[in-house]
Amino acid sequence: PLDPRRNQSIGNLVCMASMMVWAAGFPAAEILLKTWDPLALIAARFCVAVLVLVVVWLALEGGRAVLGAPWIKGARIGGLAFGLGAWLLLVAQAATDAVTVSIIAAAVPIAAVLIEIFTEGRRLNWRLGVGLLASVLGGIIASGAGSGSAALSASALWGVGAAVLSCFLFAWGSHRSVLGLPDVSALGRTTVTLAGGLVVTGVLFLAGHFVGLVPLPQGALQGQALSLLGIYAIGGMALSQFLWIISVARLGVGLASFHINVAPFYVMLIFLALGQGWSWPQAIGAAIVALGVIVAQR
Repeated sequence: PLDPRRNQSIGNLVCMASMMVWAAGFPAAEILLKTWDPLALIAARFCVAVLVLVVVWLALEGGRAVLGAPWIKGARIGGLAFGLGAWLLLVAQAATDAVTVSIIAAAVPIAAVLIEIFTEGRRLNWRLGVGLLASVLGGIIASGAGSGSAALSASALWGVGAAVLSCFLFAWGSHRSVLGLPDVSALGRTTVTLAGGLVVTGVLFLAGHFVGLVPLPQGALQGQALSLLGIYAIGGMALSQFLWIISVARLGVGLASFHINVAPFYVMLIFLALGQGWSWPQAIGAAIVALGVIVAQR
């Protein structure tokens, strides 16, 4: 049997990789939101991600595994958790900015630990409590840069509420994806749950477009837009979610969610590569979160 410490180390490394590719989607979304309606963008993101995942799943596991998968059960989980949740997160980013949204995601560890307490009877020991506190504190410190006056505006308050609700939905969906689909591979869990998200966001987009509230994007088929959509959908959703499901299976949703609060640091590094400045608050916040992860898992 696998050494639990090695299993935990692999889970942490996979979770770090998941957060890195997830963070890469924020700058791409920041650019795409200038010409895309949030609902149109999130529906397109799910569409591209699910198409890629289905092709990869068929190639690796065959048609029998794909056709025999619990699509309806997975779609129910994914539609609520990842469909509605992802749309709320993108609405929050449209109302604030990329770094602010990744900072608000500091609520995910709290939501995840509460879900484990109420559904699995998990006990909050002092190490987990210290790790949780460090994770949230790191996110608060990181919020010293990037939020600016937008965090105080009326529209941003709606964005904050949408992001917090998205966090709880995401934590619940991640938990149920692992425990509710035990006989499906990580690739299958990722695909069937994101397919549910595609159904929800697709229906919302079509309804919104039919009544004239959601316009079609400008320049959707141009080279740069397609490249950014590829980064946002394939990297920031398909690959990131696949790695995330693996890490949740190894660490549990509570401990895995601590890593989400390092995302502002990864986002900052990407913006740094694009010419923006270094942020010490985000770097210090990431270090505190990392320390919390170590303490909680000892």
